[in-house]
Amino acid sequence: MKFIVIIISLLIPLQAHSACAILLHGLARSDSSMEKLAESLRQENFQTVNVDYPSRDYPIEILSEATIAPALEQCSEDKGINFVTHSLGGILVRHYLSNHEIPNLERVVMLGPPNQGSEVVDKMKNFPGFHFINGDAGMQLGTGELSIPNQLGKAEFDVGIVAGTRSINWILSWIIPSTDDGKVSVERTKLEGMNDHIEMKVTHPFMMKNDDVIAQVVHYLKNGTFKRQ
Repeated sequence: MKFIVIIISLLIPLQAHSACAILLHGLARSDSSMEKLAESLRQENFQTVNVDYPSRDYPIEILSEATIAPALEQCSEDKGINFVTHSLGGILVRHYLSNHEIPNLERVVMLGPPNQGSEVVDKMKNFPGFHFINGDAGMQLGTGELSIPNQLGKAEFDVGIVAGTRSINWILSWIIPSTDDGKVSVERTKLEGMNDHIEMKVTHPFMMKNDDVIAQVVHYLKNGTFKRQ
C-alpha cells in the first residue's frame, strides 16, 4: 500500500512556487495594506515576502538597504525575484537596484510610484507637521532635480507601472497640475525605460486593494505586459 502511495505521489506534479514576490508598502503605511495583494499572489502560486518597514523613520538611502537585502534572503534561492510596490516602495527598489545587481530579478510592478517626485511635497514640505507625518523619506520625494527619484536614472530592469486617475483628496489634487490619484500625477509615475504603463480609475491610498489592479499585477508578473481590453 505504501508503495502505491509513493507511485501516485510521483505521478502527481508538486505545486511549487513559480517565483518569489517581495511586496513593499508605501509611505506611512504597513504590510497590512499589501496583505490582500499578497494573498492573491499566494493563490497564484507565488512565494510572497510582505515586508513591514519603518517608512517614516529614515531617509530613502537607509530604508532601501535595510529593507530589501533581508527580504531577498527570505526568498528561496532557486526562485526568480519579483517586486510589487506601492508609492515609496517603488523608489526603494529603484535606489537599491542603482547600487546592487540581483542576478535572478524577473519583474517589478509599481503602483502609484512618484518616479519623478510629487508636487505635493514641493508645496507642503515646509508646512508644520509635514516632516513629522512623512519623515525624512517623504521630504525626499519632491520634483526638483536633486530629489532622490530624479537622481536615480532610467530603469535598467523590467518594470510595469500602474497610475491612478481618481482622487479622494481634492485639496492635494488642486496642487497637482494634471490628472492624478490624489498624491502623484499620472505623468510623474512614468519612468524612462519602463516596459509598460497603464492608467486605472483608482485612488492612491487604496489602489493596492482594488481587485482590477491586483489582476493587472498578476498578469504583468506572469506575462510582462498589462492586460488590455
